[in-house]
Amino acid sequence: MSETRSKARHRRRKTALAVGLPLALSAAGVIGYGALPGAQTRASAATTAAPAWATATADGFASVNALGQNGTYGGRDGQIVTVKTLADLEKYATASEPYVIVVAATITMDPVGKEIKVQSNKTIVGSGTSGQIVGGGFFLGSGVHNVIIRNLTIRDAYQGVWNDKEHDFDAIQMDGAHHVWIDHNDLRHMADGLIDVRKDSTYVTVSWNKLSQDNKAFGIGWTENVVTDITIHHNWIRETEQRNPSTDNAAHAHLYNNFLEDVAGTDINSSYGNYSRGATRMVLENSYFQGFKNPVIKDSTASIVQKGNTFVGTSGRNESGGTAFDPKTYYAYTLDKTADVPALLKSGVGPRSSIGTTATASTKAAAATTLTVAKDGSGQYSTVQAAVNAVPANNPSRVVISVKPGTYRELVKVPSNKPHVTIQGSGGSRNDTVIVYNNASGTPKPDGSGTYGTGGSATVAVEADDFQARNLTISNDFDEASHQDIAGQAVALRTAADKVFLDGVIVSGDQDTLLVDTAAKDKLGRVYMTNSYVIGNVDFIFGRATAVIDKSVITLKKRWNGTSAGYVTAPSTAAGRKGILIANSTVNGDVSSASFYLGRPWHAGGDASLDPQTTVRNTSLSAAIKSTPWTDMSGFSWKDDRFAEYRNTGAGSGAASSNRPQLTDAQAAGQEVADWLGDWTPSSS
Repeated sequence: MSETRSKARHRRRKTALAVGLPLALSAAGVIGYGALPGAQTRASAATTAAPAWATATADGFASVNALGQNGTYGGRDGQIVTVKTLADLEKYATASEPYVIVVAATITMDPVGKEIKVQSNKTIVGSGTSGQIVGGGFFLGSGVHNVIIRNLTIRDAYQGVWNDKEHDFDAIQMDGAHHVWIDHNDLRHMADGLIDVRKDSTYVTVSWNKLSQDNKAFGIGWTENVVTDITIHHNWIRETEQRNPSTDNAAHAHLYNNFLEDVAGTDINSSYGNYSRGATRMVLENSYFQGFKNPVIKDSTASIVQKGNTFVGTSGRNESGGTAFDPKTYYAYTLDKTADVPALLKSGVGPRSSIGTTATASTKAAAATTLTVAKDGSGQYSTVQAAVNAVPANNPSRVVISVKPGTYRELVKVPSNKPHVTIQGSGGSRNDTVIVYNNASGTPKPDGSGTYGTGGSATVAVEADDFQARNLTISNDFDEASHQDIAGQAVALRTAADKVFLDGVIVSGDQDTLLVDTAAKDKLGRVYMTNSYVIGNVDFIFGRATAVIDKSVITLKKRWNGTSAGYVTAPSTAAGRKGILIANSTVNGDVSSASFYLGRPWHAGGDASLDPQTTVRNTSLSAAIKSTPWTDMSGFSWKDDRFAEYRNTGAGSGAASSNRPQLTDAQAAGQEVADWLGDWTPSSS
């Protein structure tokens, strides 16, 4: 966008991209079903398509590339079988080949306490709520890796002795396994522990499970080696006495958004909650403890860093101390509000009857299909655009394009007739997968038909509703210093759609980095960005969409000539619509003090009917922000539009004045994230 005058945006004509190989997207049974590429075969009398969300990949430490394993995706690349008998379950779980095993019945272990020895590259997933394992569980031995256990009920190996020393009957036990994801299960009433992660098992994620009615809930460690890396999030641990969990000699233990509940008046009384033992380094965030005795305890040699936890009716030891680690150096994640955790988990944990029962933004819904992209040819496609091309027009359900680490120098466009697309990096960091190009407004088009406009310069252009991006970088590296002959507007990401969810991404450029647009002036376009970074210098968050930047970092960048001066936002909001909301975030960067404005009104094309809006609230502002943070643009006064702050902090914040309007508490109550998003609750899938 021009710094001195409002400039009409040029949009490329929407044209449908050629459709490549069609994908089978079907529906059957009580849970949403979809085909896995090349995997639909007949194995035994009970073969069927896998549950749609059986193709999903893990988050947390299970997503980290290590020990020769790139994330955790289970049996996604293998055959799909449905089992209803113990014999079939054991046959496929212990096989050397990859399988997606759909458990569609109650299977009773014989003898009681039997633990099936699961081998590598398996997904074991319940069909709706019908997948139940009674009287036994699963064992993952040394070297077993890439295993997913989801949507199952595992129960009732209890032998009548409360603190049972004779029967080591666990729901899930690991001895030396790695890359394991345990998700959305109901684990209860076993003879020993519900989950045991032992003997240097590592790269484990345990999420959205209910653990209950047991003496020992969840044990980790029992080795002198300090190697285990584990993520434990969104679990409801209820009516368990000990090991909730007990974490012994874990190198990195990240616990967040868990709900530990000891209900008064029952026969089961907690002895302790989260326990950091030995040399464990634990980060404990936004968890909710209710009624627990000794809710958080540590050895003198262990560390616990607590952040944002809530304790209601607890008693005894509640400890923290030492140094731990930053989980975001290993993977992206989003914290739910601690106050929301009890209700969130009560409705969201355990097996789900259908794909549509996702409770919140953090609940991991299923992908109907996963397409893989890899530059080295190890995926189904070597470019991101080729995978987009392969998505059928008007696809009815989610398609995940999983992009392996690498730098992809290409233009990507998701046309309006391809909704429900997710593009996600499969690396351990959002820096590992980069989509980059260098067009700018004024760059000649390769077909000789003129030059790109600002919107047309985008590296990634999204025109399809219900789009998601996560765990990757989208960049425009246009070299302004070498191209002073053309305008510097160079967009990294342009969205012109509704319900766009950007989670754990980096969007990087200089001028006009992130264009949040709508399909038309009279169309609603909502964008929600969280746990992300936006980098730029001039009007680098701009457009007419209803956009939320939440829990993210906005990084200010010097211009091509080394000077510090710029504008964070340039909204062009239609009257009666919400504009740009920056909330719960940080604005910083290596630039001079008092050199950046928070925003200015962009009346695109000189349209006086627009009513641009930016609200910045509950955000840390560095000293780079001017004391008069809003300014005019192209003859339009910011004071005639909607610009305000609320309870910002940091050296760049300031008191209310005529040049620095602040919302009242009553006004702020109507300018929350939920007010921007309306009837849409973003959910990961």
